[in-house]
Amino acid sequence: MTLYPVILAGGSGTRLWPLSREHFPKQFLPLMGERTMFQETLSRLDGLEGVAPPLVVCNEVHRFLVTEQMREIGKRPLTVVVEPVGRNTAPALTLAALRLAEMAVASGEDPVMLEMHADNLIGDASVFQGVVQQGIPLAESGHIVTFGVVPTGPETGYGYIRQGEQLDVGGGREMTANLPVYRVSAFAEKPDLETATAHLDAGDYLWNPGIFMMRSSVWLSELERHRPDIAKACRAANSKGRTDGDFYRPREADFTACPADSIDYAVMEPASGVVHDRSVGGRAPAGFAGCVVVPLDTEWSDVGAWSTLWEERDRDADGNVIQGDVYAQSTKNALLIAQHRLLATIGLEDVVVVETGDAVLVARKDRVQDVKEIVGSLKADGRTEQESHRKVHRPWGAYEIVDNGEGFQVKRLTVNPGAALSLQFHSHRAEHWVVVKGTAKVTRGEEVYTLAENQSTYVPEGTKHRLENPGDVPLEIIEVQSGTYLGEDDIVRLQDNYDRHEYPG
Repeated sequence: MTLYPVILAGGSGTRLWPLSREHFPKQFLPLMGERTMFQETLSRLDGLEGVAPPLVVCNEVHRFLVTEQMREIGKRPLTVVVEPVGRNTAPALTLAALRLAEMAVASGEDPVMLEMHADNLIGDASVFQGVVQQGIPLAESGHIVTFGVVPTGPETGYGYIRQGEQLDVGGGREMTANLPVYRVSAFAEKPDLETATAHLDAGDYLWNPGIFMMRSSVWLSELERHRPDIAKACRAANSKGRTDGDFYRPREADFTACPADSIDYAVMEPASGVVHDRSVGGRAPAGFAGCVVVPLDTEWSDVGAWSTLWEERDRDADGNVIQGDVYAQSTKNALLIAQHRLLATIGLEDVVVVETGDAVLVARKDRVQDVKEIVGSLKADGRTEQESHRKVHRPWGAYEIVDNGEGFQVKRLTVNPGAALSLQFHSHRAEHWVVVKGTAKVTRGEEVYTLAENQSTYVPEGTKHRLENPGDVPLEIIEVQSGTYLGEDDIVRLQDNYDRHEYPG
């Protein structure tokens, strides 16, 4: 039996602004160590036998972040399903189930999927692998398996799973990890403190991390039963999609018409609390044996707020988490992050201060859940700080805005070895390029020539052009733009190695 990891890598992580941005959200950030949360999720099943390469579902704008971060840790995807728009987790998992079902047609396999979120932290990977092993035979036999985290306190930021009766999981099947298994009695919403305390006192509630395992056919049949509208839209989008290298692109018009809903609301809540016995005709669709939960007894977090990051990171003698160039005087129990300049604090307590190249957040630690409201206001006002950092990643490398003003903008471009920008032209701006490191291959009009360090060139407005790095070290360019309009949507692509048609560049 092969286990197919499905990693849902969508989401914008608005509560961790200004580090997390719409175009570079928290799952792609190294919040707890050298690796990003996405990379840690990719590696969580390392060493487990019978595990296929992961199928990743992500947003259009993040697809090159996904493949680049996989490349950095030596992994390749089974495929990357690219959502043209976000429609929450139920449609995302449905696209994955449809792709896996199609891939397995030749072998006649009914794939077992392990759905994981890219932004979860799990303390002990061996404990996680143990509950996965316990769940595999249950998923093979038609159950939808979820994993409930054993709570350590009355948490109001998580949903809960209520355990029902404990199952006798003998039945001729060897349970590798020999862990208890319970029927799911109910799913509960994020509670207030009084209700969360009551859940903890009851002793039969677990945190809901949103990790599920089931056969693809079971998910699709249950979705058809509870949300046929989602199933229909996803089937249409998948059947009319196209493959583009590592990427699979569902048809945009069909997927855009798909209703948005979560896995919990669409299927898990209506399917839980009922004992499905396939020996009794009509009580459940063929193949579905009910919802079960295996307790996961290790540290877990979705890092949903700055206060959570403070709790998870190592603290100094004053209770401070400090990252970057920080001087903290008479400051206690604070999260202090500086990325681009010196940060100094005096006489503060229970605060969060996060400094980036273009924004600074200062908040009381007990109010950090409200950061999403700031992000909403920035978006409503058309501010770019909620969308991108000053350093913007592209499939060919990255660019950083150094300075701008009326009629001009200065960028620092880094082009990876062997990479190339699209062949393009601009209608409203001209560009000057100065090579500061490496060697550049330049296409300008019908000319093709090479520039070495300290050499420069000029690209007039309306002239087709391309910048390439033929070398084996990163190419660094200072680009000075001048013109009447300098927006990223003033790009007409004539040819592109990365099949990009959308803006920005």
